Amino acid sequence: MTEYENELKEAFPEVDPGIRPFGSRVLVQIKTPKTKTKSGLFLGHDLVETEKWNTQTAKVISLGPLAFKNRDTMKAWPEGDWCKPGDFVRVGKYGGDRFEVPFEKDSDDCALFVVFNDLDIIGDVYSNPLEIKAFL
Repeated sequence: MTEYENELKEAFPEVDPGIRPFGSRVLVQIKTPKTKTKSGLFLGHDLVETEKWNTQTAKVISLGPLAFKNRDTMKAWPEGDWCKPGDFVRVGKYGGDRFEVPFEKDSDDCALFVVFNDLDIIGDVYSNPLEIKAFL
């Protein structure tokens, strides 16, 4: 596994969110902030929390059955799905239903998930999602 793949796995750890979105909703996992620098220095709690809650880069986890479909006819939009599970996207800082799930049972470390309406997904991240930093 390359260093990039390891960093991606750390930023988007595999955690079961415990839900599937209904209707036209999209479930995403927000990028988990680093807790220490490459040289091994631990980052302060406030800095980590600021990065966590201001990050707008996410990984698509799942789509509701009506996501990217006409609500009246249930047919796919002419432009197709804007994203699919595994894609990295840009999402709004506010909005959506946000919740945390611990990495492991009885762990304080949590992954942040958000359920958005399909129209609230801002854009596709086609560059390295790890290079996009939160506004601090």
